[in-house]
Amino acid sequence: MTAGDEGERLAPAPPVRSEGPRRLLRHVVVDVGPLRRHRDFRLLWTGQAISLLGSEFTYVAVPYQAYQLSRSSLVVGLLSAAELVPLLVMALLGGAFADAVDRRRLVLLAELLSAGASAALLVNALLPRPHLWVLFVVSALMAGLSGLQRPPLDALLPRLVEHDELPAAGALSALGGTVGSIAGPALAGVLIAAAGVEGAYALDIATFGAAVVALALMHAVPPPADAEKPSLRGIAKGLRYAAGRQELLGTYGVDIIAMFFGMPLALFPALAQRFGGASALGLLYSAPSVGSLVATLTSGWVARIHRHGVAVCLAAAGWGAGIVLLGFAPSLALALAALVVAGFCDMISGIFRMVIWNQTIPDRLRGRLAGIEQISYSTGPLLGNVESGLVASLTGVRVAIASGGVLCVAGVAVAAAVLRGFWRYDARTAPRPQ
Repeated sequence: MTAGDEGERLAPAPPVRSEGPRRLLRHVVVDVGPLRRHRDFRLLWTGQAISLLGSEFTYVAVPYQAYQLSRSSLVVGLLSAAELVPLLVMALLGGAFADAVDRRRLVLLAELLSAGASAALLVNALLPRPHLWVLFVVSALMAGLSGLQRPPLDALLPRLVEHDELPAAGALSALGGTVGSIAGPALAGVLIAAAGVEGAYALDIATFGAAVVALALMHAVPPPADAEKPSLRGIAKGLRYAAGRQELLGTYGVDIIAMFFGMPLALFPALAQRFGGASALGLLYSAPSVGSLVATLTSGWVARIHRHGVAVCLAAAGWGAGIVLLGFAPSLALALAALVVAGFCDMISGIFRMVIWNQTIPDRLRGRLAGIEQISYSTGPLLGNVESGLVASLTGVRVAIASGGVLCVAGVAVAAAVLRGFWRYDARTAPRPQ
């Protein structure tokens, strides 16, 4: 052996990068970088998280009050029917305005008007004999205001962070809403049991202040330089763009199918009566969000998944499987566990749908497409509440829940087979929006 050979033998090996716990955590836990780096995104995230927490109180209180006044799951489901038309109209109009005006100001206006709608619910609740029709009118009004708010709110995100930060920012946005949707319904159930629905409405009004202050502190977000004025032609242009993209149609279609068949929220008040009343109702509403929270807190891996269409389909089918388990659950604990599983899968689907939207849609159309997105993720639950309430009135609560979960899985499979471009979508080869 030569001296050179001996030197090579004795030379230290190059250092091996440690796969210690800290590095592994970075690959798993949610990436908070966008919150650290972008002031306006931080303000928006904080204000909306607090406001959404309060909105969850009303989200639980309205169907609970409707069920107490009517003792009918069908009436609870029909609340969603009242919301459908205002949502459809205002989502399209809100999307058109979001591409033509300052998106921040439009969200601020919607927040102020929504606070007024919650005040109307509070006044009605304080009456000696609250009116059921007020719940229908205000629910329709709130749905319209949601249609005005969500498109500019969703369209803000690509303007506040860098393109490559969109998956992390989307997960963080989902996290803020998820925390509120866990704590809000659980606390609402306790508050309603102790102080009535009027306490829930009052707290919702108070939390709107956080969103208003945060939006007021943000910088202006003017429309793109080539923005079109709101018009029916502009709305039609957005609809044609969406219709020509299978990856977008897939995100809309799969979510509508999953929520139409597998979103039995209208049945929760009746189901809660079997498990303990108002306190159980709050837990039922919160449980899916616990699963969503787990999904967002462990979402560091989503940036390494590129077949987003496949991820959406598998996650939506997982939601349906969780709802099937809910239908057969003999106890509150097992019902909550099934909803946690369903919520985990639903959040994974939502994160990947948001990434597809934000990474493929040009800014000049972002508001209008956000309106279409809102229609897709809102009409499914609204119609699903009507569907589940009707089926339950004919067959029973448990049969309605379990059968809806089965149809959800089957419908997602059909959508994946029909929309092959969506199933094959790969973010690595998809062109960036121009």
